[in-house]
Amino acid sequence: MVNTEREKLVEAIANPDKIWDVIVVGGGATGLGTALDAASRGYKTLLLEQVDFAKGTSSRSTKLVHGGVRYLAQGDIGLVREALYERGLLLKNATHLVKNESFIIPNYEWWGGAFYTIGLTIYDLLAGKLSFGRSKHISKKETISRLPGILQKKLYGGVVYHDGQFDDSRLAINLAQTCLEQGATVLNYFKVTGLLKDDKKIAGVTAKDLESGIVYQLKSKAVINATGVFVDDLLQKDEPHKKPLVRSSQGIHIVVDSSFMPGNDAIMIPKTDDGRVLFVVPWHGRLLIGTTDTPLNEHSLEPIALEEEINFVMRTVGKYLTRAPERKDVLSIFAGLRPLAAPQEGSAKTKEISRSHKLIVSASGLITITGGKWTTYRRMAQDTIDKAIETAKLQPHANVTKDLSIHGNKNDVDRKDHLYVYGSDKEDLLALIKENPEWGEKLHPRMEYIQAEVIWAIRHEMACTVEDILARRVRMLFLDARAAIDTAPLVARLIAKELNRDENWEKTQVADFNHTSRGYLLIA
Repeated sequence: MVNTEREKLVEAIANPDKIWDVIVVGGGATGLGTALDAASRGYKTLLLEQVDFAKGTSSRSTKLVHGGVRYLAQGDIGLVREALYERGLLLKNATHLVKNESFIIPNYEWWGGAFYTIGLTIYDLLAGKLSFGRSKHISKKETISRLPGILQKKLYGGVVYHDGQFDDSRLAINLAQTCLEQGATVLNYFKVTGLLKDDKKIAGVTAKDLESGIVYQLKSKAVINATGVFVDDLLQKDEPHKKPLVRSSQGIHIVVDSSFMPGNDAIMIPKTDDGRVLFVVPWHGRLLIGTTDTPLNEHSLEPIALEEEINFVMRTVGKYLTRAPERKDVLSIFAGLRPLAAPQEGSAKTKEISRSHKLIVSASGLITITGGKWTTYRRMAQDTIDKAIETAKLQPHANVTKDLSIHGNKNDVDRKDHLYVYGSDKEDLLALIKENPEWGEKLHPRMEYIQAEVIWAIRHEMACTVEDILARRVRMLFLDARAAIDTAPLVARLIAKELNRDENWEKTQVADFNHTSRGYLLIA
């Protein structure tokens, strides 16, 4: 087990004369993937994240590892083929977190069965040897049997296809651990406050440790801006008055009890009022419903679901389920911002803005990666480090991440046991209960999580706060916001004891978490 102690990690950056090969700014999917690509090629790599790993967009996805059926309909064959290939690699390299999920498109038009079967057969063919299974048309009877909550009136049948499903922030944590195993230094709560330049060329960053308040000058041959919706903030530090590169688009999800649609299959609703697709996906014993696509002119670390988005999701899903969820049924609601590479002409429709990634090299040598999605994070990282080799004149080394197993990777995990997300770490986590039997007790009577997971997150997963644990190490805030609020004082107590924090720290942590959690509650 590699050392994840913050003090030890900070020691690695203490030498002011050290020159890194690569400094990655941003600890979401793209940043972590880029740091892993660089470290696994043998480059001296440092990643800095201003808050926690996957705090932003990368913990707020629809939890799908997919090629993008919608992009196929738009004719973007290249993007779909690339994503399907990456989907196959993810299933192989993070088997404990990625699974094959069957999706059913319910058909309420007589032509729907043939139309979607043909389209999805092309989707399967594009996946080639990495296909997750063949698409097929199913009868009305089988559709009702597999989707017990589906509206039966005017239903003709359904089309089944296969895609991937995963836990996004858990994968991010495992990527951070893999970075450490490959020799990188990764730090959360480290805010990049400025750029170092030598003769107008990027030579490193200035960064502040938000835990200690100490400011560091960190030298590097290459600096990579992988800050998602915040890329323009760093670009402004490089070139003030630069035209914005990204347009934020907000997507929301609501979480309800699985009784609204029992079973193992997900629903894909191919055409909604705004032209998007909507998913109803079983996730950690609940149902995840989303998403929306709302253009925004601002971005924040805690985006809030808008009333019109909530109404759209509830109204749309209500057309397909016999028992439509009401506001009082919502266990949690969360919003995420997508960093979309804005088109040069400035189209207002975000569904027309490219989901493919873009690499930009500034005159100073600052490398910015933007756009893309979780599924293609590895390919984005590969392209970014290839560009860094060229830009910063690094000694070339070949990419090795196609076959690089991600921390925790394990075949045949028991998905009925919620601890499956720890993969090969599960036994070590359970061993903590021998150290203290109390840690085997549940965090909350309604939830499956146990106290040992909090201790594990602090000791081995670089968690620092109550929110780190309840939002991104265990997913309680995303699954049942009220249960998470009830659990916060216990989690604060466990962290305080483990990290030797005082009572004031505990109270502040609980207050901060309660403030954040309000955005996840849907008041009936």
